Amino acid sequence: MKEWLLDILSYHENEPLLFSQFYFWGFFAIVLIGYSFIYKKNTLRNAYLFAASLFFYYKSGGYFFSLLILTIVIDYCVGLMLGKNMSTRKRRGWITISIVANLGVLAYFKYAYFFTDVLNSLFGTSYRVQNILALWSNQWTGTHFDVSTIILPVGISFYTFQSMSYTIDVYRKKIKPVNNFIDFAFYVTFFPQLVAGPIVRASEFIPQLYQKYSLSRQEFSHALLLILNGLLKKIVVSDFISINFVDRVFDNPSAFSGVENLMAIYGYAAQIYCDFSGYTDIAIGVAMLLGFRLPINFNVPYKATNITDFWRRWHISLSSWLRDYLYISLGGNRKGKVRQYINLMITMLLGGLWHGANLRFVIWGGIHGIALMFHKWIKQLHFNVPINKTWGKAISIFITFNFVCLTWVFFRAHSMHDASIMFSQIFTSFHSEVLPLFIKAEPLVFALIWLTFIIHWLPSSIKEKCRGYFIQTPLWVKICYTIMVIFILYQLKSSNIQPFIYFQF
Repeated sequence: MKEWLLDILSYHENEPLLFSQFYFWGFFAIVLIGYSFIYKKNTLRNAYLFAASLFFYYKSGGYFFSLLILTIVIDYCVGLMLGKNMSTRKRRGWITISIVANLGVLAYFKYAYFFTDVLNSLFGTSYRVQNILALWSNQWTGTHFDVSTIILPVGISFYTFQSMSYTIDVYRKKIKPVNNFIDFAFYVTFFPQLVAGPIVRASEFIPQLYQKYSLSRQEFSHALLLILNGLLKKIVVSDFISINFVDRVFDNPSAFSGVENLMAIYGYAAQIYCDFSGYTDIAIGVAMLLGFRLPINFNVPYKATNITDFWRRWHISLSSWLRDYLYISLGGNRKGKVRQYINLMITMLLGGLWHGANLRFVIWGGIHGIALMFHKWIKQLHFNVPINKTWGKAISIFITFNFVCLTWVFFRAHSMHDASIMFSQIFTSFHSEVLPLFIKAEPLVFALIWLTFIIHWLPSSIKEKCRGYFIQTPLWVKICYTIMVIFILYQLKSSNIQPFIYFQF
């Protein structure tokens, strides 16, 4: 029993705590049981969920929870100092400490290899990256971590941006600093959205810390539907088409015809949407059961009629963060059209780099930046597609969707060489006659990909009616639906752990 408990409580690098694992739902059930005794007392509730969130992060990221604590301590102290009456110069000094500390840690763990490779290439040096944390741990505690490899802490990009938004908003005097350390720490670490978003602003979340717990029957039903649908998106769609088709093509694109490469690109578009929006749905549902409301992160992005509209619908918390804290800080559209285009490009290049330390992500961000600039220029010429008409909207959605899908190649391919092979296969070796053979060989994969898009493109009114019907159904119907979903998940669940795609960012 002792060994069993130690095994459950210990961190296992190859078994992170994921929403798609039974272990997480056991953990959440235990959290709910304890929560049921203290949820009416806000101070105790916040402290309890902070402790649960720390354990969740430890099970997901191991000893890296120390970095999370470091971020919390620095930004909490900076927030308190910014709340005092002081000169503008001192305020700038404190916010600089927060920004440098947060981005410095993020840059070291996420971009050390990238920057070192660029430096060595430019100057012919031979610098090597060393894991300073592992070295210190080995020296001080006698551990035996590999000092030659830097492992990216799970969720560091998300909680860093979330914590930074707090200090920046306090600096801008949009919010007041949080005086209670536990309350602030709970805001940063709230486990449903800790490792993959959405990135929650302090102005949206912190007021909820002091409100009474509330959860209506309608909200409970909505939360349950979000969780079940999120699991279906992740396990039934994303994991299945990834393992059975998408990964095979992206691993060796030259072995497949152009039409199969194109189907893999569409498959990846469905995979990444279902994977990331599935995580968000589960996070919002779990948070709602605990009495907290998180903002939406996706709004049917593949129904976008232009690239600007796409970024208003895709990863909304990140795109709005980049807009408010980077694009507007650079000057936004206040300093002329040329400067606006430059600001857009800088924002998208850095947005691409946020996703990973690789030239592919920078190119992906750059292409989207060019597309945003082109769209702004077209609007300036007053050339607008009549999207108020069915045919105009359909054409706009078709063009935007295919543009986004093709840019996903740079996001997913293992290298620029593989990306070029995929495009070469599509444009020089398409072989449309292979499509019927592919459908016959992989009917379930093909059906899941296009069923995902069909559901995605259904009118919002139909989906709202379906959600309304579920919310109004009797409890026994909800129980039957839950059992049916669990059975489907059990049948299709992969034996190997399939982490959420955005865990790597």
